[in-house]
Amino acid sequence: MKMEIARDARPQVRTLLFATALAVALWFIPFADVLTYPFRIFVTFIHEGGHAFAALLTGNTVQSLSVNLDASGETYTTQGGLISQFFIASAGYVGAMIYGALLLMLIRRSIAARFVLIGSAAFILVLTVTYGLFSPLLHGVLFDPFTIIAGVLLVLGLVFSARYASPRVASFLMSFLAVQCVLNALFDLKTVLFLSTASNVTTDAMNMRNATGIPAIFWALLWVSVAFVILSIALRLYAVKQNQPSQPDLPFEDSPEV
Repeated sequence: MKMEIARDARPQVRTLLFATALAVALWFIPFADVLTYPFRIFVTFIHEGGHAFAALLTGNTVQSLSVNLDASGETYTTQGGLISQFFIASAGYVGAMIYGALLLMLIRRSIAARFVLIGSAAFILVLTVTYGLFSPLLHGVLFDPFTIIAGVLLVLGLVFSARYASPRVASFLMSFLAVQCVLNALFDLKTVLFLSTASNVTTDAMNMRNATGIPAIFWALLWVSVAFVILSIALRLYAVKQNQPSQPDLPFEDSPEV
């Protein structure tokens, strides 16, 4: 089935393609990972926040959430039954993809970038303070200092961008965050798929294998499939014509500020 990009979506698509090309190019430039490091930490917070949110929705308790210097992360929760374990384990990679798709939808719906950046900052702040600091202390666990430092710096960076960046820069940053969430979710799932066949390294898929006896590769393939379905739906919705005007503060579109 042929899908044509709506005319009013084309400026946004150009911005999104530029953000994607930049993200991919930075992977091949030596030492450029320093520039993308804050975004990797952001995606890790979203990933771990997905686990925490799923735990709360299934009636469980979040004991601690931590983000490590190497951009990996850990979230410890009570597990409940098998269904709870499935939702909690799935919510990391799938949650990051959903967050990226949500950012795409907000861009397409002409939501001002500064509001989205403030909302993301608030989400990171809640995760950092509630589950990175207070929850570990309440459960007798030492909190991870790097998690607190990284979370606070991310919040400050997002708030600063929302407050002082021009509308064009803020919109591009929002697009870049969406791209990072989507691409990192896909590449992390690729890594999990490989680890599920080549080693016994602890991953969300291995946790599900231990809980159900079903091979880890099944869970990795399931999450990959769900992620592609979410991305496909988001891109199709992104391309269709909207009744609202296009995002007024795109980096490559001259129009008045809102």
